Amino acid sequence: MAKIIHFEIPATDPERVGRFYKEAFDWEITQYEGAPDYWLAVAGPKEERHGINGAIYKRGENDGVINTVSVENVRDAMERVRKAGGEIIGEIMDIPNVGLLVQAKDVEGTQFGMLQVPDEMKNM
Repeated sequence: MAKIIHFEIPATDPERVGRFYKEAFDWEITQYEGAPDYWLAVAGPKEERHGINGAIYKRGENDGVINTVSVENVRDAMERVRKAGGEIIGEIMDIPNVGLLVQAKDVEGTQFGMLQVPDEMKNM
């Protein structure tokens, strides 16, 4: 069973929105190296077993929250999404130290991501 492992919140001013979540919920907000409009959000203590972390990104084409699902094999997951009536958006991205990511849409057009995490990163 696939599990949501990451969220992304759109913002006109990601740094400002990051300050909001830090002040409101004590989230740890840091700019992602090499991406001026992408801020990582640690949304709770790392030792907690429940919950997920995410990011705040510059609002653009998509202005909705994007959830990312962990998959064992991104290519197999892409085929399952197509067979279920969904759509794949763009190409697979290889994100160093993160994994293989592709964006998709469900049958009603809601965007989500699918991430194949390398074995060595799964227990981090």
